[in-house]
Amino acid sequence: MRFILIFGLFCIVLPGWTQKIALTGQVSDTDTGEPLPYASMAIKGKPVGTIANLQGEFDFYFEAAYRNDILVISMLGYLNYEAPIWSLLAEQPLQIRLTKSITMLEEVVVTDSLDQGGEIFRIALSRIDQNYPMQPFLMDGFYRDVKKVAGTSIALLEAAVKIYDDNYAEPRNRNKLRERVKLVEVRKSIGYDNKFTSYFGQTNLLEDLLLHNNIRYRQIEADEEFFASMTREPDSHYNGHDIFVVSTTDQFFLKVYIDKTDYSIVHLEFEMETAGDNLAIRKGMASKYLKYNKAIDFRRYQGKMYLNYITVTSHERWHDEHTGALKFETELIQHLVINEIHANAKSRIGPTEKMRSYGLQYQDYPYNKEFWASYNVLKETTLDAKIRKDLEKVAPLEQQFADE
Repeated sequence: MRFILIFGLFCIVLPGWTQKIALTGQVSDTDTGEPLPYASMAIKGKPVGTIANLQGEFDFYFEAAYRNDILVISMLGYLNYEAPIWSLLAEQPLQIRLTKSITMLEEVVVTDSLDQGGEIFRIALSRIDQNYPMQPFLMDGFYRDVKKVAGTSIALLEAAVKIYDDNYAEPRNRNKLRERVKLVEVRKSIGYDNKFTSYFGQTNLLEDLLLHNNIRYRQIEADEEFFASMTREPDSHYNGHDIFVVSTTDQFFLKVYIDKTDYSIVHLEFEMETAGDNLAIRKGMASKYLKYNKAIDFRRYQGKMYLNYITVTSHERWHDEHTGALKFETELIQHLVINEIHANAKSRIGPTEKMRSYGLQYQDYPYNKEFWASYNVLKETTLDAKIRKDLEKVAPLEQQFADE
């Protein structure tokens, strides 16, 4: 009887360790109360994590086996927040306050040869092979894109993905995707049938986004003139490390955050504008203006830097090809958030498993509502309420996902 009782208790407890639990809350500045967009949360020493949205809000799902581990929340320019996960489960929603690092407030005092931002950046670029994974790895991630015309959202697509890469070695072709991506789940609004969709291109937008990783694809053309244009800004702080900050506004805006301990690039911000007569021509319309900005963030795991998130926003103006009159503007917002890292991956994504090069909207998957209920996505904000309102003029999003 005693054996049966113990076995019965074991069967009750065991399923709990295979289920997911969640932490939900908001991250903000201790002094101002302002939300901290894209703050990172992870389990200390583990490969899982996610990020907050633009309003610092998050839902973080993970295996119940991690309940006795430490939650770490980090943000550039701030000291880390750390607490045992079990101690937070009863407090939700969490109100996490981060304190600015003193380092961030200090002005740069140059006392060595690194008085030029270009020299710091030169060293960082030369150490990519040392600081980033040079063994095969696999990442689980969440992808989202939103398409807007004249400020109104017309289409939404989200995907759960697996991304495999051999290493961060410099590719021969910087414009050809080396990662292999497997689509796990896809859901989309019916707006992908909108007449304006073609103005966003018919290529695979997730593939385009991955190619925006300037560090992975060595896309920064750095010559002596470029290095000379970079200036050193006040130092910052991130995840317990002091950080160099260097920037340039010579031909475009670029700001790079570099770890002082090993010169690894931990964060990059970029913005560029292009104007011309015919940047693209579609359906009698000519694109005459393009502006895009992006942020790329990395996090350290087992001594190497892996992609944490990448976000790109593109604005384009379309004119009548013959009269030159401005007709409408388009905006594409893209996010990729990495939820889990599998270092030294033994398995690959085979040729028959990987996503195709054409648009994700044509790679249909049945809507799996149960899967999405506990998958780490970039949480909707109140700012996204307009996006949802725009899209739901046709039908509720859940219905659109199911219908598609």
